[in-house]
Amino acid sequence: MNEPDAVATAPSRQVPLIRVAGVTKRFGGVQALRGVDLEVLPGEVHALLGENGAGKSTLIKILSGVHTYDDGAIEIDGQKVAFDSPAQSRAAGVAVVYQDLSLVESLSVGANLMLGREPRTRLGFVKNRQLMATVSEFLRSRGIPLDPRTPVGALPFAYRQMTEICKALMGDVRVLILDEPTSALTGGEEQILFDAIRAVTDRGVGVIYVTHRLNEVFRISQRVTVFRDGANAGVFQTADTDMKQLVAAIVGSGHAALHAREETAVGVTDEVPVAATTPTSAARNADSAPVLRLSHVSNDRLHDVDLVVRGGEVHGLAGLIGSGRSEILQTIFGIRKIEAGAIEIDGRPRSRNTPAEAIQLGIALVPEDRHLEGLVLDHSIERNLTLPRLPHFSRWGWLRSQAAVQQAKRSMKELSVKAPGASTAVKFLSGGNQQKVVFAKWNHPRPKLLLLDEPTVGVDVGAREEIYGVVHEAARAGTGVLIVSSDLDELLRLCDRISIVADGCIVKTVERAELANAEALHHLIQLSRSSIESPEGTSVGAPAT
Repeated sequence: MNEPDAVATAPSRQVPLIRVAGVTKRFGGVQALRGVDLEVLPGEVHALLGENGAGKSTLIKILSGVHTYDDGAIEIDGQKVAFDSPAQSRAAGVAVVYQDLSLVESLSVGANLMLGREPRTRLGFVKNRQLMATVSEFLRSRGIPLDPRTPVGALPFAYRQMTEICKALMGDVRVLILDEPTSALTGGEEQILFDAIRAVTDRGVGVIYVTHRLNEVFRISQRVTVFRDGANAGVFQTADTDMKQLVAAIVGSGHAALHAREETAVGVTDEVPVAATTPTSAARNADSAPVLRLSHVSNDRLHDVDLVVRGGEVHGLAGLIGSGRSEILQTIFGIRKIEAGAIEIDGRPRSRNTPAEAIQLGIALVPEDRHLEGLVLDHSIERNLTLPRLPHFSRWGWLRSQAAVQQAKRSMKELSVKAPGASTAVKFLSGGNQQKVVFAKWNHPRPKLLLLDEPTVGVDVGAREEIYGVVHEAARAGTGVLIVSSDLDELLRLCDRISIVADGCIVKTVERAELANAEALHHLIQLSRSSIESPEGTSVGAPAT
């Protein structure tokens, strides 16, 4: 079991700050919550776990005033509450940070953090200098690498996520609910967040921490509640439980994901090196021809990048947010232009370097933000799966609807997409099933090169195992896979080789067998960061002012 951080000390008071007792919620014929219980003590970080669809999001929306509950009771400081609106919830001191961010991208970080509570003159004008000074002091005191003047729309996704968290932390918070707060953060950024959580729990704030990264639970929480199928599946003292118990509670003792973790992920909780738990395919693909070669590639974010990915290889990109990891994928796919250097696919130089050409050459991209870049949420599964392959499903300019539907059904079956049918709108699917639809877009024909940017963000443990299976199956079939992930355990589990990215450069590439565990990989990332530290001491990867 991982040693808990200093934040995970037992809270002193034992009177519940928030108490959920026997709460039920029904949506039409669907019973979303079946009498769930949850207690959070002042100063406690209480982890809430469960698969997508287990009822976590429903309870969060009830606590935030988006939904009302049918039966049961919710108390804050012993007083029964039933919020009819988000405004009532906020007035009671409940702050929620959702996976889907609620920022105004045209405004600066500072303006977003103070939105609705800006300091004003008697005539109603915003005191911008005072606003920026307040935000700057808040960020500086917590070591958060954000510039309050930067427009939110210019930030990488992970920095936007951090801005959302800061917005909640700046308010008058009694109960802070964090929904997948570290989904795009690496170890260094995680620690900044954990320190910020420690600061608010020291003031007696109770934190409900929802995550699919189970190793975080042992670092940050004191207790854990698990939901399964809308009901309680267990309440645990973090110090007295282990990874196997939590996975069994989440998915059930007979689920394949439990046995997969027993076989391949013992490095998360034990002293067994992660690299030693899964046989590498490096020997198999060492002599394979490169499907991708980057030679001295440079643009507005990359500097002299060299990279080779061979057929059947899973190659990881690790680094801090803002280091250039995602920009490498975007440049390969043609979203970002090349200013110098060359990209070769199967030994042939790219000519136009556009997304359309990339698709024609057999390059597929699973983007970091599936809602914004990977899916059309209001469209059906079948339409989403057809979009990248319209020429394949068209004849004389007409869509062959029946062929598209049949292909969608086949892809749904192959990737175990849980939905009533191919005509179901993607917005009604769970996060894990949405991500599997993004993968399924590229399943036929199988791509030569698969680019994955944070492929398991917001995905539960069961769906995560299924996605890992898809990645391994693609590699076994000869596809080259290039993956960006902030989850270092994930990189160690999936990859044959890992390249460290810093300041738009690849500074080091290592074989997975050279890394004993995630701490060793984190150490390499920090060394790379230190080697490019600017003279002023500011990380080069931080957002530009």
